[in-house]
Amino acid sequence: MPSKLIQPEGWAPAKGYANGMLTNVRTLHIGGQIGWNKDQVFESHDFIGQMEQTLTNIAEIVRDAGGEVTDIVRLTWFITDKREYLARQKEVGQAYRRVFGRHFPAMSVVVVAGLIEDDALIEIEATAQLD
Repeated sequence: MPSKLIQPEGWAPAKGYANGMLTNVRTLHIGGQIGWNKDQVFESHDFIGQMEQTLTNIAEIVRDAGGEVTDIVRLTWFITDKREYLARQKEVGQAYRRVFGRHFPAMSVVVVAGLIEDDALIEIEATAQLD
């Protein structure tokens, strides 16, 4: 059985990539999500606002595939400003818990020079294992 494309209803279509791909063994691979909304519009130009929207996007993709945030087993964060990330750790934790609660999968944070979308301050990839 081939993988199934996961595209939440009402989201603007992804161009040249998939938001999510669900394999026949129920592993969900979520492409890099950024801090824009379902219409691909940045409502925030602040790191914390974009981070929370990015995590919300990931949660929505997981739910659209039939899972919950507790099914997420890996997150890889790509950030453009290490100093801001470190300086705002308390806010990072608060925003994270608003979306994911106290579920902490394996994570990596990578500092990058830039992201494809010029207004993006963060991009996060995720993997979930659905039952």
